[in-house]
Amino acid sequence: MIRHLFQLCPQPRLLIRLSALHAVLAVLQGLLLALLIPILDAVLRPQPDFAAATPWLIAGGAGLVVYAALTAIATPVGFAASMDLAAQLRHRAIDHATTLPLGWFTAEHKTRLARTVTADASNIGQLAVTIGAPAIISTLVPATIVVVTFAVDWRMALLFLALAPIAFLTLRRAARIAAIADAELDAAATEIAGRAIELGQAQPVLRAAGHGTTGSARMRAALDEHRASYRRGLRRSLVPDLTYTAVVMAGFVAVLALGAHLMLSGELEVAEAVALLVLAVRFLEPLGGLIELIGALRAMDNAIVRVRALLDTPALPVRAQPVHELADAAIELSGVTYAYGDRPALSDVSFRCEPGTTTALVGPSGSGKTTVTRLIARFFDVGQGSVRIGGVDVRDVDPAVLLEDVAIVFQDVYLFDDTIEENLRLARPDASWEELEQAARAARLDEVVERLPDGWRTRVGEAGAQLSGGERQRVSIARAFLKRARIVLIDEAGSALDPENEAAVSEAIANLTRDRRRTVIVIAHRPATLAAADRVAALDRGRVTETGTPADLRRSGGTFARLYDQYDHARSWRITAR
Repeated sequence: MIRHLFQLCPQPRLLIRLSALHAVLAVLQGLLLALLIPILDAVLRPQPDFAAATPWLIAGGAGLVVYAALTAIATPVGFAASMDLAAQLRHRAIDHATTLPLGWFTAEHKTRLARTVTADASNIGQLAVTIGAPAIISTLVPATIVVVTFAVDWRMALLFLALAPIAFLTLRRAARIAAIADAELDAAATEIAGRAIELGQAQPVLRAAGHGTTGSARMRAALDEHRASYRRGLRRSLVPDLTYTAVVMAGFVAVLALGAHLMLSGELEVAEAVALLVLAVRFLEPLGGLIELIGALRAMDNAIVRVRALLDTPALPVRAQPVHELADAAIELSGVTYAYGDRPALSDVSFRCEPGTTTALVGPSGSGKTTVTRLIARFFDVGQGSVRIGGVDVRDVDPAVLLEDVAIVFQDVYLFDDTIEENLRLARPDASWEELEQAARAARLDEVVERLPDGWRTRVGEAGAQLSGGERQRVSIARAFLKRARIVLIDEAGSALDPENEAAVSEAIANLTRDRRRTVIVIAHRPATLAAADRVAALDRGRVTETGTPADLRRSGGTFARLYDQYDHARSWRITAR
């Protein structure tokens, strides 16, 4: 655990200083206790010899001053080390997260990342100081006392040594049980965190269903599991904890028996016997306290393992000498196969998009359309085959260069809790007002800005909650215009939009496709978008079933023709229903 902790901390100077300070304090405490032997020997004689005790008392007083000074130094060093360690862990976790493939960021992984940056980093920083220091003292003080005891009576020292491995073995078993219980409790707590986020995001749905106060069934189940995990942990730990306590108490009884025997047999003086009993108490007391620390130590160890698991997650591979410039915006998929775990998503997909053209991806739900766009943006790497842009495999391109040339407009648009202006400037922070306004007009965002109370300065709320779905999509499309990316990937989501937003989003997408400097791939559902595309690639069950121009494919009567008629019929039905 200590090795893993120092490996996690790239600059462990404060931790090393703190550990050294507590080690010195532990040894000093043991040596100060050793001074009781000559002091008691001098004062418990039939004729007390205070002169003989005076040098030892002076040495003890000086030791206490040094002990107090070191303790005063250790306290601020401990606070600083705790905050420094937590900050380093947070920075490492966040820095590493920025190198992970975008496809890694599932709901489960995002919850784990949040808990790593908040709970785990804080717990490790706090426990390394508040628990690490007592653990060092509880280990080194008994070790020092054993050494000192050998100078008084080797038999008592051997008894101490005999007790130590027995206590260690029982403590180790208790620690193993505590680690299992903590891991289960953390898994339950992580599930609660995920469900809590879901509870906040789904409040409108829950309240409409009458579950606004009780939450979803999954939330209640997560809370029940957390409570059950806590109880299981308590039950499991009961016997090991009591066993360890019994070992320590039995050791104390053995020490008393041996001390009484040696004193009554005349092999120990009264002063030596009293001193040894005091040393025995200080030997066994820290050992007894370890059982209270072991749960927290194992919790810290488990937290370290979880942080290490995040840091060991493979980053998006980057070539030693990546390509820093793309010749053009041609996109080509060749024999692409990809699976989400054991679930195949694409199988031998091949098609090409010429520079400056618009390609519509069509197909039933689950056919692999979104996976195609994410592989182009390199959210993750293909299992087989290749994705090329400008004739270069995306795996050979500098990731920053690739994302600089790609703009993404997906269904679930995320906006930061900031102003419209700042959310738009994410695409290009140095854009002028004129460029902002041009992008807004092209995306039909300008009319949204005009009707908002504070215009460009209007805050959109968490995740853009103050805007409708269509308005959020307009912001996302405006970002694509402002970024001036040569490749734009669009997931056209219009089924849940009102007529005004549907028309505005359709026009904004059409404006994007008119610029022949852009290569656009759009997951299309609207007949107008399909008709405006230069080419269509139809997918079904992860395979390309046909490619060609919209007109040719409509005449062929294949997958595209069938889907086009379905989209057209659905659109006509919605218009009639309105």
